[in-house]
Amino acid sequence: MDIPTIQTERLNLRAFTPADGDAWYAILSGEDVLRYFPGSPKPTREQAGRMIERMLLHWGEHGYGLWAMEMRENGQLIGRVGLQLITETDEVEVDFILDRAFWGRGLATEAGRASLAYGYDVLNVDTIVGIVHPENLASQRVLQKIGLTFVEATTYFGMAVQRYVGRRAP
Repeated sequence: MDIPTIQTERLNLRAFTPADGDAWYAILSGEDVLRYFPGSPKPTREQAGRMIERMLLHWGEHGYGLWAMEMRENGQLIGRVGLQLITETDEVEVDFILDRAFWGRGLATEAGRASLAYGYDVLNVDTIVGIVHPENLASQRVLQKIGLTFVEATTYFGMAVQRYVGRRAP
């Protein structure tokens, strides 16, 4: 499958490649980047590479997935963003991971908005969810800024989470 590339004001959202492995590993190894992910010790380099393989496989299986997020100005990989299927609930989730060095600049919001637009306008998805740890206030703010609304505190895979929902405009 050809994975589309999306450009925003400051970002390129593009397909991951195996060449991204070292940079992706460095992002995941950064302080606090995976702090709120369930059972997430820092991955090995090999595990980071397998994550890239799984992200690409998701695109092939579902026709959508997670993009590599890079700075337009210099091509630096700074994270991932996009849509993924939560198979257990059959929901489409917006997801993002951002290198700590780029927190607080509105980049997750910019990329999240582009991901939602793709989901609503290209894929014709009616509902997109955001699942976030109750203590991850920064990600909750991103979900709110991109138009998702808090609906409930619940449990996913045995972990307490905050569930946000966004709906395509009629």
